[in-house]
Amino acid sequence: MIQRFRMSHRALAAAATTAALTLALAACGSGSSSGKGHDSGMAGMDHSAMPSPSSPAGDMASMPGMDPASTGNGLAAAEDGYRMTSTAATLPAGRPTEYRFTITGPDGKPVTAFAVDQTKRMHFYAIRSDLTGFQHLHPTMAADGTWTAPSAALRPGTWRLYASFTPASGAGRGKNFVLSRTVKVPGRAMTSALPKPAGTATVDGYTVTVQGDPMAGMAHQLTATVTKDGKPVTDLQPYLDTYAHLTAFHQGDLAFAHLHPETMADGGHGGPTLTFHAEFARSGNWRLFLQFQTGGRLHTASLTLHVG
Repeated sequence: MIQRFRMSHRALAAAATTAALTLALAACGSGSSSGKGHDSGMAGMDHSAMPSPSSPAGDMASMPGMDPASTGNGLAAAEDGYRMTSTAATLPAGRPTEYRFTITGPDGKPVTAFAVDQTKRMHFYAIRSDLTGFQHLHPTMAADGTWTAPSAALRPGTWRLYASFTPASGAGRGKNFVLSRTVKVPGRAMTSALPKPAGTATVDGYTVTVQGDPMAGMAHQLTATVTKDGKPVTDLQPYLDTYAHLTAFHQGDLAFAHLHPETMADGGHGGPTLTFHAEFARSGNWRLFLQFQTGGRLHTASLTLHVG
């Protein structure tokens, strides 16, 4: 998100957290594809518990490529005259693929001028309807405004694809947008139950602990602490201008929340504690994906957070 947005909300986040309502979430319930009770995996890989069969029709209420009316939170394909368009209603299963889309402006023409946000002009996210298979990608744009996102293999089911961007000119200049569309991946859909809320997750030998007491519709601060073998990690490397990137999706409707980092990168010695400005529009369970980098390798930890 743009720096101006992050700074304007920092005072709210600090005020909301002075009550010292820190919640040490119970270290349990994180599932993984290995079934060992902890979430793990790299960006673009499924972060899921052991799947169970379900019918493809039960994945989401919306049809592929169709989007609900604008409710904010990244659940619409259009907002304030800006629209995410794509001819793709399906993507293949089980192999890397590409998703092409265009952002059109209020004049109906493709937008080609975008501001840089955390080192990128476009952030692209993919999440399956059961909150597995998270991918955070940075697509490339052709001269005609067509973006191409190179996706890792997708499992059958319904996926929601999000484009996060800030126009550098025009009516929406300086405003951050998150638009999305859905696609269907053909095949027998296997859904996974959402792991229960938990304050910790492990990935690649690292343990991530998230603390905070968020309430829907209010600004709060979340803290994430990274340890390894019980010792604080202090060698986090810069990733997108910060030491960690945190994204969240709401269980059920897949509403999007990009949680703004308050710890800016200053050399390769970040950690162990990182802070985020958090605003969740709705109560309920949210699936969090925390990305951080060490030794040139990107790690993605996932856990479920309950918002009151």
